[in-house]
Amino acid sequence: MIDPYIAVVGGALIVCNIPLAFLEPTIANWMEENMNALPKLPLPSLSETLDTYLRCMKHLLTEEQFNKTQNIVKQFGAPGGVGELLQSKLVERREKKANWVYDYWLNDMYLNNRLALPVNSSPAMVFPQQNFKAPIDSLRFAAHLISGVLEYKTLLDARALPVDYARGQLSGKPLCMEQYYRLFTSYRLPGPDRDTLVAQESSVMPEPEHIIVACKNQFFVLDVVINFRRLNEKDLLTQLEKISKMASSEDEPVPPIGLLTSDGRTEWAEARSVLMRESTNRDSLDMIERCLCLVCLDDASGSEQSDTTRAAMMLHGGGPSKNGGNRWYDKPMQFIVGADGCCGVVCEHSPFEGIVLVQCSEYLLKYMIGSPSKLVRAASVSELPAPRRLRWKCSPEMQKLLISSADGLHRLVKNLDMNVHTFSDYGKEFIKKQKMSPDAYIQVALQLAYYRCHGRAVSTYESASTRRFQQGRVDNIRSATPEALAFVRAMTDMKLTSRKMELLRCAINTQTKYTVMAITGMAIDNHLLGLREAAREMKMEKPEIFKDDAYLISNHFILSTSQVPTTVEMFCCYGPVVPDGYGACYNPQSDHIIFSVSSFHENPQTCSVKFVKCLVQGLQDMMDLCNRCNGDPDPAEQRRNNQTTETKGKTSQDSTKSQPTNPQVLVKSPEPSFTEARTRTSAKGKF
Repeated sequence: MIDPYIAVVGGALIVCNIPLAFLEPTIANWMEENMNALPKLPLPSLSETLDTYLRCMKHLLTEEQFNKTQNIVKQFGAPGGVGELLQSKLVERREKKANWVYDYWLNDMYLNNRLALPVNSSPAMVFPQQNFKAPIDSLRFAAHLISGVLEYKTLLDARALPVDYARGQLSGKPLCMEQYYRLFTSYRLPGPDRDTLVAQESSVMPEPEHIIVACKNQFFVLDVVINFRRLNEKDLLTQLEKISKMASSEDEPVPPIGLLTSDGRTEWAEARSVLMRESTNRDSLDMIERCLCLVCLDDASGSEQSDTTRAAMMLHGGGPSKNGGNRWYDKPMQFIVGADGCCGVVCEHSPFEGIVLVQCSEYLLKYMIGSPSKLVRAASVSELPAPRRLRWKCSPEMQKLLISSADGLHRLVKNLDMNVHTFSDYGKEFIKKQKMSPDAYIQVALQLAYYRCHGRAVSTYESASTRRFQQGRVDNIRSATPEALAFVRAMTDMKLTSRKMELLRCAINTQTKYTVMAITGMAIDNHLLGLREAAREMKMEKPEIFKDDAYLISNHFILSTSQVPTTVEMFCCYGPVVPDGYGACYNPQSDHIIFSVSSFHENPQTCSVKFVKCLVQGLQDMMDLCNRCNGDPDPAEQRRNNQTTETKGKTSQDSTKSQPTNPQVLVKSPEPSFTEARTRTSAKGKF
């Protein structure tokens, strides 16, 4: 009897007697049909978007600014005016394209952005701290990780990932899966004015299948398929040991070419054109640009290991003096394995959103604590060729460019003000007991923190998934609502004590309603972007609405926020998107919330420590308010009890630190309530 072959297609388990390779065309056809079955992204009406725009901006402008904006908006939306003409062009575009805003959005959010990718654009996922007792331990971890990547890639190649379904608000709808299939098949190519997202559409990977291993600022080609056989974990470890020895034995100074990818996009594009003059460099670039992913074997950073320092190391590698050159930021997935146990993944954000990074990372960490029987899938390859070191020819001109890139990264490292804080007084379970949305509640808390720090409300970005639609990415939830401002003002005004709870619920309800607007394709940011780009394509003079101060203020996202919940012990972090702003990523768990807050030292008004202090105080005050209104026990006493419990927990944890497991990957029970509010990146917003 023939053993059956098993595949998962669209969440269904398929068992048959045909090898999976023969099923791939059928699965690919199913995927295409499934994506086409999703509805197209709707196009909001012009009048609704303009009315919402005015409501979102009135309280963020002076009276004089708003009066001017109101007149400009009225003229733009007048019958027979410019707005109606541009709206008609978008209606035509929606008929012709799978997603009318996708190209506009991708260029505006990412590819037109000239800022350097590290900190400014690329988010990082920080894995649990590992306890490597010897150098071989980190290589074993890396081999195990690569094996998991190859397992996940097999699922992707077979189009066998179960379809995601919406959770949180308006749950149950199938979601577009297109982003997953760009994880290991895309590359961001720098350009002088605009980058290009190079995405391979075929489901069959070109030969040879390889990853790039970065070690001591050198790059090595690690073939993961040799003689039509995928390397098992033992073979991968053997190859990684060879790479480690080769990197350590290099006699000649090696130029840290990876530093070039950390520079501004225009500067990197110019440097790349210089590199391309030499055939040796062209071959090396080709191998990197076609690889599945990077695995970066980092030296110990020398820093004290804390959540904050590990987050910073993931974002920038510590700069040119540490592991900053041991990167290639144009690749979507760079897995970091530090000799000091600092591990995680850095992603280039243009191909996919944060949920894709989370799902992939969780799969890998769960794989790594799976049963040993899953670790070996193929017989060992008897003759393993040595991994190949990529070579570079550096002219004096290139040496100057490298110095310039190193200076830029050094300044970026010095400028980043990162603070990761675990708020342990309560988590999302307490918020749910108040019959409030945890995401909306935390967004209001962020508004309160900023108001207490700076005394005003500012334009805020929280992206919402639009994956209910074909080629859906994100739109913006405008969290700085008039209702949120009314609440945060009340929290600083003793006269309004009796109304605080009413105002809190009103702010949360408004936030929730806007979230629903965004995830159903009816928010304003993508629509306004489409109108602006339609005018540009028609070679019209830029309409006054897009030159107005209000539009510039509306797109200067001082608060760039994102909820990135996980079921595995890890957290996400990223930098601010404007010089005077904050990045605020949060991971709500049942009894605690992890916040990753970033700002820039160069701005005298921002301070991550101060923001976190105001955030913690605000969350405590909101809990006190809820408890008083519900007649619960004294809030201060409850906090003291929580802190006592936490102290006992820490003592218990400390007593077990002398006997850690290796690798140390912690997994929690899956949560059923992923919110639809996701976030991330550009001079716009994050996740």
